[in-house]
Amino acid sequence: MSFLKKVCTLTAAVSAAAMLSAGAVSAKNFKIAVGDSAGSPQEATGKFFVEALEAKSNGEHTATLFLNGQLGSEQDTVNEAAIGTLDMSLLAINNVTPFSPTVGVFTLPYVILSLKDAETLTQGPIGQELTENTLRDAGVRIIAWTYTGFRRLTNSKKPVEAVADLQDLVIRVPKNEIMIETYKAWGINPTPMAWSETFTGLQTKVVDGQDNPYMTINAMKFYEVQDHVTNLRYIFSIEPLIVSEAVFQNLSEEDQQIILEAGKEATLKSAQFLRDSEAAIKEELVAKGMKIVDPENGEAEFIQLATEAVWPKFYDSIGGVEKLNAVLSAIGRDPVQ
Repeated sequence: MSFLKKVCTLTAAVSAAAMLSAGAVSAKNFKIAVGDSAGSPQEATGKFFVEALEAKSNGEHTATLFLNGQLGSEQDTVNEAAIGTLDMSLLAINNVTPFSPTVGVFTLPYVILSLKDAETLTQGPIGQELTENTLRDAGVRIIAWTYTGFRRLTNSKKPVEAVADLQDLVIRVPKNEIMIETYKAWGINPTPMAWSETFTGLQTKVVDGQDNPYMTINAMKFYEVQDHVTNLRYIFSIEPLIVSEAVFQNLSEEDQQIILEAGKEATLKSAQFLRDSEAAIKEELVAKGMKIVDPENGEAEFIQLATEAVWPKFYDSIGGVEKLNAVLSAIGRDPVQ
């Protein structure tokens, strides 16, 4: 049974959710679940959204950020938003993919190769199509995009410059099939682990490493439990702000438009935040003792193994190879033959 069908069977829950949603709207204070901690790009996007929301509504609307997974795991917040018991959530795109598989095209390894690529895709027709798919599949609406940067590999044991260097490491990944299959293509079985458990897992040596952008590594203080960073660029981390469609539909058309405009403004500011901050954050991590290396040969072995093994496995779930080719075309890349 699809996720949407499961939701549709919860008639009573949805009815109750509508009442809860109406209460949230009348209070003019939306709850936003945020997976990451203070100082993260997720928090920055959330703040940009709240500022724009307050300004565009002349103070009639505001929102409160609940950081560091206070309102539950990122995947749990998708469920809660879908039935209307949570207003909004800011989360990694890989935690939306299980509910709406077509957004997985953004997490295929080595598809997005720059911030410019990410902006082109999320803010153009591809992003609009995936927003509509997510609304259809999961009952939530994407209203803004956070740009967090490439997921860099960290570990506590040694420098990793080649695929062979991974072989004796235990690496945490999100519970996301594309990311799991990518590491399998590199010859290891990664350990799926909830985001809320990751720091403890690294601290207690249950896992040796993980991957996340510099901004997240710093915000989550991974430098306290990780020594080495590899400048992988296999996934560019995109983190949407979603709103419950039940909540959204209880708003007036004017307020719906305010929400959408505030989301667009937050998206643009998120991109600028990354441009302004990432280089300095990287320097901070070096100053805190992290050792950063580049993959050998321009990452060629990582790229070849991942794209050849992983892309074909997920053509069906993302809507066919033609969908991947549309994405590649939009960012000026050659199609898959």
